[in-house]
Amino acid sequence: MTARDQLLEGLRHPAALGDQRIRPLIESLEREAPADLQARPELLEGVWELRWSSSRAPYLRVAPWLDNLQVLAPSRGRAMNLLRPSGAFSGLGGIAVLARIAVEGPQRVSVSFERGGWIGPALGSVQPRLMRQVNQSYPAWLDITVLDQELRVCRGQAGTLFALRRRGELRCDDLLAQAEAVGAAGPPMAP
Repeated sequence: MTARDQLLEGLRHPAALGDQRIRPLIESLEREAPADLQARPELLEGVWELRWSSSRAPYLRVAPWLDNLQVLAPSRGRAMNLLRPSGAFSGLGGIAVLARIAVEGPQRVSVSFERGGWIGPALGSVQPRLMRQVNQSYPAWLDITVLDQELRVCRGQAGTLFALRRRGELRCDDLLAQAEAVGAAGPPMAP
């Protein structure tokens, strides 16, 4: 079994595999198959689910009751982090942070956070949102170190290491529309 296959299998149940086994698999993949966003930028586009993180922050941990999603649409310069209940409860809404992104090299993606807040459940044609402007006082970026159709590994500017799996059944446009839409629910809240 290759390092990639071992990592993908381990990401199904990351707690069972443990940090001490995930990190070496990631580092091996980074050496063996480094990402090149300039050669294959289309691989980045999609909805990705966080399956492992070196961070201890509660919003960057994996939990069975929580979808920790990252929506990436570099073709439109858009991205969103979305925390929401998983499974049948995903329609109840969640916490979202919208950003502008740009590919800036073979592995670097710059991130400029714009708005964040709560997205409520769809109530007919209305979906309430309480979004505020984000004042980002530092440059943010991700280095995408491993990337294929199913797996993405990246490192953030704070040194955090992330492993994500593609969620092919979810569409970028659908999730971004929930946070970006204005209309029946009214405009996003100003700061």
